[in-house]
Amino acid sequence: MAAELAATLPGAALTCVSAGYALAAAWLSRRAPAASGGMATAPVSVLKPLCGAEPRLYENLATLCRQRHPSFQLVFGVRAADDPAIAVVERLRRDFPACDIALVVDPQVHGTNLKVSNLINLFAQARHDVLVIADSDIAVPPDYLARVTAPLADRGVGVVTCLYRGHPTGGLWSRIGAQFINDWFAPSVRIAHAGGSQRFAFGATIALRRDALAAIGGFAALSDRLADDYWLGELTRQHGLRTVLSDVVVTTDVTEDRFSDLWRHELRWLRTIRSLNPPGFAFTFITFTWPMLALGALLAPLPPVFAVAAIGVMARSLLAGSVAAALRAPLRDALLLAGWAFALAGKRVQWREQVLSVRDVLHTRPALNPEQPSSTGIHPPRPL
Repeated sequence: MAAELAATLPGAALTCVSAGYALAAAWLSRRAPAASGGMATAPVSVLKPLCGAEPRLYENLATLCRQRHPSFQLVFGVRAADDPAIAVVERLRRDFPACDIALVVDPQVHGTNLKVSNLINLFAQARHDVLVIADSDIAVPPDYLARVTAPLADRGVGVVTCLYRGHPTGGLWSRIGAQFINDWFAPSVRIAHAGGSQRFAFGATIALRRDALAAIGGFAALSDRLADDYWLGELTRQHGLRTVLSDVVVTTDVTEDRFSDLWRHELRWLRTIRSLNPPGFAFTFITFTWPMLALGALLAPLPPVFAVAAIGVMARSLLAGSVAAALRAPLRDALLLAGWAFALAGKRVQWREQVLSVRDVLHTRPALNPEQPSSTGIHPPRPL
């Protein structure tokens, strides 16, 4: 009898840990975040690297033009003179003539990270000491700039960053992709933050002062790094500056309509996360609620374990936020488990037209391609 009970301990432990995580995630996701400090009025330069006419690009960028902030500048940058994003910027200029909008077209490449290369090129046009860097596919509220830059009044703060919620723009796979963000990624950040961690910074928004950027060596310090947003925060932390998670939550579009596109995107995210924290990533499986609860109950088929699993399922359904999302949760969590397993072994990620290596956690190292000069780090897409 004792031996039989001992054999069920791993399953019972897995069920309890996974259910406990689901409860914590659901509770923190429902709790109102603490305000990160006032409304700032200092002039701001917003840096927006662009590449191509993404879905809803105009609508997302227009939310920045509608800011209730007394003084801000928008600096957009592209690498090619025929980039269709240029037409979107020109439309913004016509529709928002009072907005201070600069456009930089510069093909010069600095290092292997093309997004950072774009930032280096457009940074010369930034006039203000407070900087906000934000991905092109996010929509923001009208008080966004005033709120995200407010904590920078504290000279001990290096970076302010924001969580984001996924907004599906298509069918099933787009909705499943949004749940990657809303049901898994954002809750995991909230739990880490509640535990005191500051080891994050997200491309959806990074606000910092010019002097903090200069202290780490400018954008050039990121030119050969994968996960440049993370490293921008990490390098400022290494200089003794704190990272603040803003109470602002922005919205990002999830546009993948095909499973293959979603799989590639999520595999990139997961392999990048693994490259930054391999030990932590190895234990991420406990956050995949549905498959872990099922496995735990299978290994320990006891009434108390079933009861704990039921509590975990209820917490996971609450985290999903709607009946439809809760019904998709088993598929969502199963795909996370599959992606995690593939990410444990893979070495490459695809970002736009680049294929990059995650073998080195500090730097991007694209495999050489005879069709491209090795100094550019630009490579055509190929299967991962």
